[in-house]
Amino acid sequence: METPERARLDAFFRRITVQFPAEQAITTLVITHLLPERPAFLHAMTAVSTIGAVLPKPRSIHQPTLDTVRRTLPVHDLSRERFTDETQALHYLEDTAGGQDVVLADVGGYFAASLDTLVNKFSGRILGVVEDTENGHQRYAALGSLPCPVVSVARSPLKDCEDHLVGRSIVFSTDALVRARGDILTSRSACVIGFGKIGRSIAQTLRAQDLRVTVYDNDAVKRVQAHALGFRTSSSTTEAVHDAELVLCATGNLALRHEDFAALRNGAYLGSVTSSEDELELSSLDDLYERQPVGPQLTRYEVTGHYFYVLADGGAVNFVHGAAVGTYIHLVQAEILAATAALSHARLQPGLHEMPAADRDTIARTWLRHFER
Repeated sequence: METPERARLDAFFRRITVQFPAEQAITTLVITHLLPERPAFLHAMTAVSTIGAVLPKPRSIHQPTLDTVRRTLPVHDLSRERFTDETQALHYLEDTAGGQDVVLADVGGYFAASLDTLVNKFSGRILGVVEDTENGHQRYAALGSLPCPVVSVARSPLKDCEDHLVGRSIVFSTDALVRARGDILTSRSACVIGFGKIGRSIAQTLRAQDLRVTVYDNDAVKRVQAHALGFRTSSSTTEAVHDAELVLCATGNLALRHEDFAALRNGAYLGSVTSSEDELELSSLDDLYERQPVGPQLTRYEVTGHYFYVLADGGAVNFVHGAAVGTYIHLVQAEILAATAALSHARLQPGLHEMPAADRDTIARTWLRHFER
């Protein structure tokens, strides 16, 4: 990031933290994609909290950025296993922030499985969780009765711009990986599984690049919406992927299970919008399919009579090329900062929350003053 752009970004975040101040001293554990623009956000987070740990998502770490962050902040390894095991999660929290007031900044529902134990047995106080993704939103919503406030920005209108551009970046990276193998996507048949905001953007971008697109979503309303926009729709995952030469999964949940892979067309390319363990049950193929790298970020899966290609080891395809969405990402980051400050006030009741419309309006107006021109 060039110096003028960094100065403008720092000024934006300073204004946000002034508009949404923390009410008391808090500690945050911050799960994040550690990409080149992220240090500015983490620096802003230090204005509303003490960062107890930065936990980078393993498949989205930019090494020079990691080196930079490590010079000023504690960085710990992240895994699903650490926070799925309640005892391990509690021990980690005690070691990292014992006795403190804590806000958990999440990307993908990592704390959901152990949240009840963390809230009820931690020596300090869990003030709440801020969740950034649809996948994580679903994980917390599935808990039913939440033991603390969870503020989700996953469905915020401020995230619409990011989600639209994420869809485009998924197609860009998919096309680049396929072209690196000497192949092209144009005129192919494609299937998009999941027709949320990102899935819709992917489908529209693929169609604009002359692919024939079929959509499947287990929500009948979303299938109707896809049909109304002129996409072919299918009534099952198996039917949707059967003839597709490209399959992109954007459910924010488990899209393809063990039995679904057998339905893939020979030679199909398969990619995901989220982490491989969240979207694709690839581990179920370990004893059946042979795996062979055949190009940069491209793996061939083969069993007698059947083969297909997996992009980026099943991880989010767009992170291969940095997942850039421009300055729109800072809208979401600002809402995360505002939500963190709101949780420091300790006034929200346990349950799933979103930020008030007035706060979103303030963030949008501030962003426009800094980035509109």
